[in-house]
Amino acid sequence: MELKALAYIILLIIAVGCSRTLMAQEQADTLLVNAEAGDSVASLAPDLKSQPSSLKSTLKSQTSILKSQIKKTVRGFDRLDTAFIEPQHYIFTVMLQATHTYDIYTLRSAAPNVQSVTFSPDMNLKLGPFVGWKWFFAGYTFELGNVNLQRIKQQLDLSIYSSQVGIDLFYRHTGNDYKLRDAILGPGLDTAPLEGQPFSGLKAGITGFNAYYIFNHGRFSYPAAFSQSTIQKVSCGSWMAGLGYTKNSLELDHERLQQLVDDRMGALAVPLDSGLMFRHVSYHDFSLSAGYAYNYVPRRHFLLAASLQAEVAYKKSEGSVAGNKMLGFDFQNVHLDGVGRFGAVYNNMRWYAGLSVIVHTNNYRKSRFRTNNTFGSMNMYVGYNFGLKRRYRK
Repeated sequence: MELKALAYIILLIIAVGCSRTLMAQEQADTLLVNAEAGDSVASLAPDLKSQPSSLKSTLKSQTSILKSQIKKTVRGFDRLDTAFIEPQHYIFTVMLQATHTYDIYTLRSAAPNVQSVTFSPDMNLKLGPFVGWKWFFAGYTFELGNVNLQRIKQQLDLSIYSSQVGIDLFYRHTGNDYKLRDAILGPGLDTAPLEGQPFSGLKAGITGFNAYYIFNHGRFSYPAAFSQSTIQKVSCGSWMAGLGYTKNSLELDHERLQQLVDDRMGALAVPLDSGLMFRHVSYHDFSLSAGYAYNYVPRRHFLLAASLQAEVAYKKSEGSVAGNKMLGFDFQNVHLDGVGRFGAVYNNMRWYAGLSVIVHTNNYRKSRFRTNNTFGSMNMYVGYNFGLKRRYRK
């Protein structure tokens, strides 16, 4: 895995650097002691010339021992119980994957005049090929159906799974393609004319990561469910703990939203609550998470997986309402968010196919205003492994 290789290289560089530093210090100490005894630096030259070979030999021996210990330690962290997990037998893989991403925003004002609006883009589906070699995996997807070049959308969703740790990376900046899916503007008001209406006055961005540690990684395999690099042979679960960070931004053209409401609601005048009359909100989210994951093996080669993590998030944000800085948006608060991962896989080591879903939910609330953002991705894939590893050849 990439993480093992990186850790190995860093530790080896540190070891060599430390050994060279110690060697240089020993030579300097020798020079200082002899100089204080009245010997000249020149008189030490023959001794110094005779030392390099022995020092090099000692350094090489110490480095070899340290290298062996590092390998043993790293392999110990990633050791699998083969009674529960079958390691990958192949070096290469090719895969065809279809991806659907989703993004839902709900904005709500506070009592007594509670109003809420929910926005989301139309469903989009991307399809593309991927190629894998050991831990490296790369590919390209293109959007199916009509491609609207006027839409502004930049997004990246990347998940990295090893037996011991997992990382979710996400970068999303969207706008101009949202539609108003639901609206509550007051008791008894029929807002059906607003549903499904395009709205280009909302722009949202989120950038961040989630990293987590899998405690029972020797017997429980996350890669079996989400990267198809191992096979879970026996049903098993594990506790997880992690941390994360996200930077969120939200811009709302409330004047355009009011115009949409006026146009679609006809003669009925429905003013927006002041809690929805903001222009921009930006907040940082620092979180600690804990949860549980379980891999269920109903029969050989089949796997159903589910995991849930609750996140305790510390958030700091600022915003403006109706063009003025609103001090109520400057806050330090704690909220509860969540991450869910679900998968269904068939894998006979040569061929594999399946479905995986990742869902993130972020909440932000204050006395006058609150938001909920649910986003994630759904992947459907089929793939083929080849290039049998030497130790599995008959």
